[in-house]
Amino acid sequence: MSDEERHRAALSDPDAQPATTAQLARAGRVPSVRDVRKKLRLTQAQFAARFHIPLGTVRDWEQGAHRPDKAAQVLLKVIAADPEAVARALEG
Repeated sequence: MSDEERHRAALSDPDAQPATTAQLARAGRVPSVRDVRKKLRLTQAQFAARFHIPLGTVRDWEQGAHRPDKAAQVLLKVIAADPEAVARALEG
């Protein structure tokens, strides 16, 4: 099936319409755990310890064995935006 045929098929299904550009822009993406960790120049063990996440969980996320749940997705977004604030909050 060509890209055009797939697109036409998607448009013909009223219950599964493709997302609009505006919807995609509002959706926001969860940052990749690996990308956030690498940006902070931390090993998996350092990242896990700093943000109180089990090391096995960080490994599973990075290897694709598991995906972060909604709460973890929010935490990752906040870590990506302000890692120092998260680290300070977790120190106490």
